[in-house]
Formats: sequence, structure tokens, C-alpha cells
Amino acid sequence: MSSLKDVCSGLPLDPLPPQRDHDDSVPHAPVRTPHLTPEEERLALQNALRYFPPELHGVLAPEFAQELRDYGHIYMYRFRPQCEMRAYPIDEYPARTRQAAALMHMIMNNLDHRVAQFPHELVTYGGNGQVFGNWAQFLLTMQYLSEMTEDQTLVMYSGHPAGLFPSHSGAPRVVITNGMVVPNYSSREEYEKMFALGVTMYGQMTAGSYCYIGPQGIVHGTTITVMNAGRKYLGLNDLAGKVFVTSGLGGMSGAQAKAAVVAGCIGVIAEVSEDALVKRHKQGWLMETTSNLDECMNMIRRYKREKKTTSIGYLGNAVDLWERLVQEYDSTGELLADLGSDQTSCHNPYGGGYYPVQLMFTEANEVMHSDPLRFKNLVQESLRRQITAINKLSERGMFFWDYGNAFLLECKRAGADVSKEGDTLGTRFRYPSYVQDIMGDIFSLGFGPFRWVCTSGNPSDLATTDEIATSVLEDIINKGVPESAKQQFQDNIRWIKEAGIHKMVVGSQARILYADRVGRIAIATAFNQAVADGKLQGPVVISRDHHDVSGTDSPFRETSNIYDGSAFCADMAVQNFVGDSFRGATWVALHNGGGCGWGEVINGGFGLVLDGSEDAGERAKMMLQWDVSNGVARRSWCGNQNAKEAICRAMDQNSKLKVTMPHAVEDDTLLERAFRN
Repeated sequence: MSSLKDVCSGLPLDPLPPQRDHDDSVPHAPVRTPHLTPEEERLALQNALRYFPPELHGVLAPEFAQELRDYGHIYMYRFRPQCEMRAYPIDEYPARTRQAAALMHMIMNNLDHRVAQFPHELVTYGGNGQVFGNWAQFLLTMQYLSEMTEDQTLVMYSGHPAGLFPSHSGAPRVVITNGMVVPNYSSREEYEKMFALGVTMYGQMTAGSYCYIGPQGIVHGTTITVMNAGRKYLGLNDLAGKVFVTSGLGGMSGAQAKAAVVAGCIGVIAEVSEDALVKRHKQGWLMETTSNLDECMNMIRRYKREKKTTSIGYLGNAVDLWERLVQEYDSTGELLADLGSDQTSCHNPYGGGYYPVQLMFTEANEVMHSDPLRFKNLVQESLRRQITAINKLSERGMFFWDYGNAFLLECKRAGADVSKEGDTLGTRFRYPSYVQDIMGDIFSLGFGPFRWVCTSGNPSDLATTDEIATSVLEDIINKGVPESAKQQFQDNIRWIKEAGIHKMVVGSQARILYADRVGRIAIATAFNQAVADGKLQGPVVISRDHHDVSGTDSPFRETSNIYDGSAFCADMAVQNFVGDSFRGATWVALHNGGGCGWGEVINGGFGLVLDGSEDAGERAKMMLQWDVSNGVARRSWCGNQNAKEAICRAMDQNSKLKVTMPHAVEDDTLLERAFRN
């Protein structure tokens, strides 16, 4: 399996590829502890062997059983391809349709060693965000895509390719579902068991939907968040000399250092994994490193005085960093942190997403597997200590927000002091989610993370699309936009113009910006025309983060600013997945989990190939109209004023759009009086 042709030829069975040694040169996922009974272990092995003919079972069974014992899951390492995993130019894939080749390009980007967090375990980001559950699934999927015609649809069940089914050219080429579990069984404990059995998968958001573009996506989101936090909390447009303290330099969180620099502040990021910290430093995303807290404090003071824009990676536990910042204030009266957050993978706090301060990194990985109850208790104690320190700094003027990673949710479950007085819905904490305080109104305007990938793999194509997108957004502003939207357009024009300078690309030639319905449609239409005119050397895939206006129902993140009681309802995300599928998407995905964790979120996404055809242009207009308006309509119904104004503008521009509008209760005392009798 040393070439793309080999990778797309299905499972190599005669002869079997040789066993692969465990490669210590790449990071590996923590050992899972699914607590299977002997009967369940046999079932997991039986399920894995289904991919292979009986004459090979004698060879593979003991090998797979050993993987299950050693790693808590059967990854089928033997079948990991030898070729370099990366997004090859679209024309190099042996496919019968451009749409299928584009999908192959996207899948291999998610498993690129520069992009993926644990590439050999098929984890893209978040500690457990799987692209597939094992290497047999990857190979079969690539084979199906290479054989697919435009009247077939590939059906994906939680990483498992169920097969090619007859459809039609207007249908999605791939329909993906990940983790669609009957609700009463959607617990973490059940997940670990079902994943070990090979029957479900945690696809995070863009890992399992093949739309991850490397950490650039979260760089942009974090940059926009930090800039708007500075405006809201500090009253500043210029963050020079201001300090943003956070934690995590792994898969998604690895973007924080770069985002701090782009936003113009001093980023201080704690990370327990030396591999993760060194990786970001070598990439140039993290500017300076230290493992000494005294040195770290001196660096913060010096750069505050100099108003130097930089990022400091502290190799150590976030709790130690936060407690030292409290100690510095208590001894000197100097507040060294202006803004604070956390991007550890707290959706998976007991499986490697959060490391307790009481243990060193290597020891923690051992205890996580050997004594999970002790590990859980240490994590919860650590969370309580972290919040205690954050609370003290907050009382002295630091502004903290939850980044939607279930940090405050897990702190609450650990018994930390994070509850918000008067919360009746169970979704509000002492500190706001960044969606509640910062990004929620932006989503309600219809702005969200719109992405594209130049499948030619040529950097010149990306530069051309940057120029096109900038021109489109400037034209929109010149034609006149509401003041509430103008700042967002201007921020994103600045982002695009500086993206090349900051060397954002890791993996595929991709870009992200925040745009609304009008902006997304205009950019997509312009890209499609550029492909048709030969200005671009290959098709462009458009997609978005699931973390968007309409894509995700998550009461502790994307829908945390929904206060009518429907924050726990998932109609919006499911309707979005279904609506995108028959309005032109090339592929669609619906997931359980992502961001805040398994059982806490329902989210979906799409990919759409712009190949320069008139059909692709019409698909983009139809689908993007729905993909944004769905969420704006829902947020309008929940009472958000920005959303009301945005959906009314949309209805004015499209006579076929008719949305049910809410009537607000003007006198709140009426509600209480109505129940007196």
C-alpha cells in the first residue's frame, strides 16, 4: 500500500501486509479502558473479523485480541498504509467522479501527520475525534469512492462503509452519521464499550465529516473571540500589552498561540504534553517556550511593559500556572492576566482530555488506565483547584469565559464554585460561554465559519481565492450593510489579508473566514465562476465548521444563548442535515457529540464541490440560503433581536422565504398576574 492506487484497491488480503511495529515517532492516543466482559471482548473480536474472509481469521484473531488488550480498541495497525498520508492534488486520485476524488482529498488531509493529533489511531483532534474506527474502514471507503459513479451514494455508519447504494446525480455522494445512539444509552460509559465493540464512533465535528482544515479553523475562531472579548470586557480595539491566559496546545487548542499573536496580545498557554508543545513551536505557531514558572512570570512582566505581541508556551499543568498567577497578585498586587479561558478537551476529562496537577504526564497516562477511579478523583480535585484560582483572579479584574469545551460543565460536576445565581435552566454558569457573551450575537446575525479547500493543492489557487473573497466582501460593504454586520466584515477582510503573512496553512490549501448568508453565497458563486474561467486549477470544496449558525444544538456552547427552554432540543441541527442533503450538498454528516462531548451535542456539516458547472453554482445558492437561514430563524423565534433583523432582511430579499415571527410579551408582570388566580 505504497501508492494511491494501492490505497484505493481495497483490503490487501493476498498476501496480507506485514505486521506494523508501534511507531514511537508519532503521538499515540491514550489507552482506552472500556471495561468489557469476556463475552464482550469476544464480540469485539468477532465484529472486527467481519471485514476479512474466514481463512485469514486464524492469523488476525490473536493479533486483534492483543490490540484490544493493549489499547482498549482494535485499530488494525497492520492495515495502516505505507504511503504518505496527505491531501494529494485531486487529479492524482483514481476516481470516476470529481466529487469522489474531492472527498478522498479531504479524508486524507484529516489523517495527515501534520494535521491529525493521533494519526495512527485515526484521531484528527480533541483526543478522540475519529475519522474512522479502524484501518479496514478507511481502505474500504477509499475503494468505494474510487468506484463510485454519479448515480450512487456511499452510506457511512459511524466510520463503517455500509456500501454504495443507487441514487441520482442530485443526491449527496456520501451520507455520514456518527454516534447516532438511542438517547437513553448515550452515556460516556456506554460509548467506551460501543467504540471498543466497533459499532459506533465519536466523530467530533469535522473529524468524522472529513472537513477539518488543520488548526487554522480554530485560529480564526479564537482570534475573532479574543478580539471581540477585548472590545466587550476591556473596551479596547488594540490589545497590545494585554495578557490572555489559557491552556491546551493539542489538536484544536494548538491554535491558541497563533490566535493570540494575530489578535495582537500576549498569549500564555499551558500544555502538559511536551510533544504537543514542541510540535506547535516547530510549526512556528508558538513563539517561545519555558518549563520554569519564575521565567514565565518574568517574561509576562517584560512583554507587558514592552507591549510586545507574542505567545509563551508553559510546559506544565494549567493549575500550577493559574495558582502562580494568584500568588503573584497576592505578593505584589499586580494582576498579570487580563483575559482567561481554557481549551483542554474537557468533553473527555477522564480519557486524556484533562490531566490532573497531582501527577506528571507519563504517570497520569498510566493511572488513567490502571486506576480510572483514582484518576477521576484527581481530575475533579484539579478542576476545583483551577476554578478557585480563576475565581480569585476574576474578583480582581480578570475576565474569564468558557470556550465551549465543557470546562465549566465538568467543573460543576466536580463540585467547583461555578454556579450562576438564579439559573433555572441549568445552562448558565458564573462565567459566560463565549457563545453567550461574545459569539452568540454574531451567529444570530448569520455570521459563522465558512471554509474552502483548493483541491488542486496549489498555493497559487489559495492566493487567488483569498483575493476573490476579499474583493467580494469589500463589494458587499460598499453596497451598504447594517452597522452590526460591518464590523464583522471588516474583521474578516483583515483576517484574509493577513492570513498569508501568518502562514496559516497546515495540510490542505484551505482557508476560513466568518461570513453571513449574503457573503457565503457571493463568495461561493465567485469561486465557481473562477473554476469555470480557468483562473483556478481545480475544483474548490466549500464547507463550514459544524460550530455555526445552524449546524449545532449544544446547550453549553452553540445554543447556550437560547433562553426559551429549547437549548436542549436538537431539531435545528437535524433539520439542517436533512435540508442540506436535498438542496445540493455533495456530502452531509450528522453527529452525536463534538465540542462539549458525547451525549451533550447534536451537530452536522456538509461539503459541496464547486467544479465550475452551472449546476454547482445553483446548488451553492440553494443550499447556502438554507444552511444559514435555518439557524437565524430558530434564533429569531427564541427572541434574539439580531436574528429577527437578519431574518427579516432575508425575507425582504427572497419572496419565497416566509418565517414565523415571535410576538414578545411586553409586560413581564402579566406572566405572574396570570397565575395568581
